[in-house]
Amino acid sequence: MGNALRFLCGRCCKPAADSDSPGHHGATPTAAGVSAIAHDIRNFEINSQVPQGLSQHVVSSKKAQANWYKKLSDAWREAKPPPKTPEEASRFVIQTLKRHQKADVEGLLAFYGLPLPHSLVEHTNGVPPSHPQGLKFELHTLPVDVKAVADGDTITVYVSTADPRESSSVPKDVQTAAVQRSKARARKDYARADELHKQIIDSGYRVIQVNNEEVLARKYRIRLRGIDAPESKMPYGKEAKEELVKIVQGKCLRVLVFTVDRYGRSVGDIYCNGTFVQEVMLKKGLAWHYTAYDQRPELDKWEKEARANQIGIWASKNPEMPWQWRKDRRENNHH
Repeated sequence: MGNALRFLCGRCCKPAADSDSPGHHGATPTAAGVSAIAHDIRNFEINSQVPQGLSQHVVSSKKAQANWYKKLSDAWREAKPPPKTPEEASRFVIQTLKRHQKADVEGLLAFYGLPLPHSLVEHTNGVPPSHPQGLKFELHTLPVDVKAVADGDTITVYVSTADPRESSSVPKDVQTAAVQRSKARARKDYARADELHKQIIDSGYRVIQVNNEEVLARKYRIRLRGIDAPESKMPYGKEAKEELVKIVQGKCLRVLVFTVDRYGRSVGDIYCNGTFVQEVMLKKGLAWHYTAYDQRPELDKWEKEARANQIGIWASKNPEMPWQWRKDRRENNHH
């Protein structure tokens, strides 16, 4: 699409390389571990050297250490976005080196002053399983607009058509309309440009401004898998929506899609900067575990924790379940 719709490759969501990574010294305590490991991984990519002094913390040989850094380097490049907090970095190391000796993994974490596995239990585990069963495809979205959140479990997202998964399937008429719209805007024929944009929107696409660049993007409606939040008119409906807005607003999301529901929504798990969104909604007592469609034990556990602590919806003795609420409304409408 030439310069008309150039996409600045992921500038919205990939943090720039950690420019102030001073190795193991000179950074703030919280950033030191993260920037030090980032610095050492980059160093390894350049000269294949593992950091000095690591052998005092671990049991395996230099050759084994080089193998870890190769794995860490590959995984770091894949991470979107890369770890930012010590907890995220610690999880990243544990996940990447999960088949290695416990003493080595813990020694490596200690070397960087990152949290050890036992202290991470209660934190959000924002790393999805590498290939969850039933996964159909994965989306990496553009920054989410505040108006895109319908309620506590439904959200509209857009994915750039520069994304390899999308680029091959953009309808010809949408591509043509996008180019013509760009030309119409260049000659200040805004009425024609708006008319063309309406055609693009009617086809399930939209032209979005990202960092002052126009990006042609495809629209997806996402239903959060495994949870059911209160409907807007129910108690806590407003709070559930506000919480979801707070988590995703302005962020690029990673969405793992498992199925499409009868309303055409992609049902998926949403990850946002290392946070598993469904976990937050359940732990804050702003959603039910939707057991009719999802039997994951961790979702059950998070709902039970919120119930036990009487958080959010669980502050009421007997909160009405959204699926029951919807069923009652449907039945009342039929009478």
